[in-house]
Amino acid sequence: MAGPGTPPPSPPDLPLASSPALPPPLPSLSEALPVWGRIAALSFGGPAGQIAVMHRILVEERRWISERRFLHALNFCTLLPGPEAQQLATYVGWLLHGTRGGVLAGGLFVLPGLLAIMGLSWVYALYGAVGPVAGLFFGLKAAVLAIVAQAVLRIGRKALGNGALRAVAAASFAAIFLFGVPFPLIVLGAGAIGWLGARAGLPHFAAGGHAAAGAAPADGAYLLGDDAVSDVRAGHGHVLRVLAVWGGLWLAPVALVLALLGPGAVFAQIALFFSQMAMVTFGGAYAVLAYVAQAAVDQFGWLRPGEMLDGLGMAETTPGPLIMVTQFVGFMAAFRNPGPLPPLLAGTLGGLLTTWVTFAPCFLWIFLGAPYVERLRGNRALAGALSAITAAVAGVILNLAVWFALHTLFAETRTVAAGPLRFDWPVPASLNPWALVLALAALAALFRFRLGVIPTLAACAAAGLGLRALGWA
Repeated sequence: MAGPGTPPPSPPDLPLASSPALPPPLPSLSEALPVWGRIAALSFGGPAGQIAVMHRILVEERRWISERRFLHALNFCTLLPGPEAQQLATYVGWLLHGTRGGVLAGGLFVLPGLLAIMGLSWVYALYGAVGPVAGLFFGLKAAVLAIVAQAVLRIGRKALGNGALRAVAAASFAAIFLFGVPFPLIVLGAGAIGWLGARAGLPHFAAGGHAAAGAAPADGAYLLGDDAVSDVRAGHGHVLRVLAVWGGLWLAPVALVLALLGPGAVFAQIALFFSQMAMVTFGGAYAVLAYVAQAAVDQFGWLRPGEMLDGLGMAETTPGPLIMVTQFVGFMAAFRNPGPLPPLLAGTLGGLLTTWVTFAPCFLWIFLGAPYVERLRGNRALAGALSAITAAVAGVILNLAVWFALHTLFAETRTVAAGPLRFDWPVPASLNPWALVLALAALAALFRFRLGVIPTLAACAAAGLGLRALGWA
């Protein structure tokens, strides 16, 4: 598929640095490769940090896309299931070089995290119970708990601007924590409420745009200016081609696994579950992790409760989308249920299958919907649905924070059940005081001293190693 047209490049004898009023020349695909590689290597800190890195490099340094077009693309990506930072990279790559550019930008964004999580998964599977490794992850769990709490407050401040949205968030938390309502149903229900509310003209569901990634637009011309692709449209042929190619790439491995192994095999469960997850991952990694964690621990038995925190600690400390933690889940699921395969080979294949069915749909959503981005942005009902989904996500992330706290701070929990009501409650005598101390220290580091995610993770990991060496963890 050819990408949308771009402004003619400036003459090669007029470089950008000497003529800021002229747009930079269109880079070749090989010239864009190191830029996308640099963005991928620096993609730490979750979606906010990743988007800030892209903004600095693409808008301020390279001037490949204007501030307004960058924000338009970001708004579009928030409408989609999946990691918005990876999809934003895919979208800008598509604008520059069509499908090849989108695959290059989006694929490179995932690659460093894929390699790092795979290596750490091998170490965890082989040595996870060994003293130093166990101490490292003991510290990381406390830091991750504080990071999730920070995410609850950050998203809540942005998403819960009125009583109606706060009510949606509270209902979402109660539905998933007290009654075990599946995450997809919560997303669909919140979206329907927002859609109907916006159609009825209620101001409570008016969605605001994203703030810029921290910088004001600079003077000068951009390769992709505000009006460069505003009129791009695609016909039915485009839709059918994208569905056939990218839908096939996504679902063909799923169908092959089901045909060869049957629906009861662990690889079939991985393919089906994470394909389903890829269609409902609105709100970013923290929101869907509650869904994944509960399914992986309670429904499938792939992980023990604390191990989900270990995986999230890996994802927090490596480049790439936080949703890469799902690769760890798939790895451990297949490693523990290898069938006739060697466990490490089964785990590797399980992790790769998980990553494929998680990210292949991201390319489908972008290549299918990008030509209609302006039409989507103008749809008030759709914007209302998004605002309600974002509010629901705040409630779901609060549930994630509570779930993590229960399994980080307490060695034992008990299930409380009464009619449809069913939730976990801690056994007070099983409280781990050192986990509590580390979690409080991590909260102070993030909120009081504003140390940032990476220094907090490093400090807690070092503290966990020390406590393990002393026999206290």
